[in-house]
Amino acid sequence: MRYFIELSYNGGAYHGWQNQPKDISVQEVIEKALSMLLKDAIAIMGAGRTDTGVHASQMFAHFNTQVAFNETDLVFKLNSFLPKDIAIRDIFKVKDEAHARFDAISRTYLYRIALKKDVFSFNNTFFVKQNLDVDKMNEASEILLKYKDFQCFSKSNTDVKTYYCDIMKAVWTLENNELHFVIKADRFLRNMVRAIVGTMINIGLGKIDVEDLHTIIKSKNRSEAGFSVPAHGLYLKQVEYPNDIKIHE
Repeated sequence: MRYFIELSYNGGAYHGWQNQPKDISVQEVIEKALSMLLKDAIAIMGAGRTDTGVHASQMFAHFNTQVAFNETDLVFKLNSFLPKDIAIRDIFKVKDEAHARFDAISRTYLYRIALKKDVFSFNNTFFVKQNLDVDKMNEASEILLKYKDFQCFSKSNTDVKTYYCDIMKAVWTLENNELHFVIKADRFLRNMVRAIVGTMINIGLGKIDVEDLHTIIKSKNRSEAGFSVPAHGLYLKQVEYPNDIKIHE
């Protein structure tokens, strides 16, 4: 049987989602826990690869096993066994061909900017003390929706076959003393969201004109775009799948 796991994690202690030769990853911790509890060698495939320090309020992964188990019991046991910065929300059966990465319809990311110094959120937000023009940042966000090729925001030397992404939503909102950027697309390139946010901050500070974003995107050159904001303010917020992926018993 193939199963999906829905989970969340604080990425501060991990070198990203994906297994690393020498560094601890979220994937490795979950695979070890599952393998021990099911007494079976379990490998999981995630919906994406979050980088070092990036968080996920919703992530999905799939795994196969012939071992019979109660899903609710396994969720409880995993949460008892896993460290405090990884939480399992649900485990459910899916179709045999269902794939956590390739079947995802969309992914939504959130970036949190703190506008005031906060001793309780500095590990989870990026503090910007200068005044930002949010209206200009939202004007620039609308420009993103007009393009498909985002090579200018991609990490250099990646092995992707295409830099095309379909951005469905990009918006900035003020939430108390924080500025939140929510962006939704069918897929994202490595470092893409952090590079977009850095570019938007430069626009908000008046270092780049809103209309210059057209030139930056058309350049397909990473050095033309803004800086990459720190990972600790970034969250994978939601992953969406077709309604028929789950097996209803």
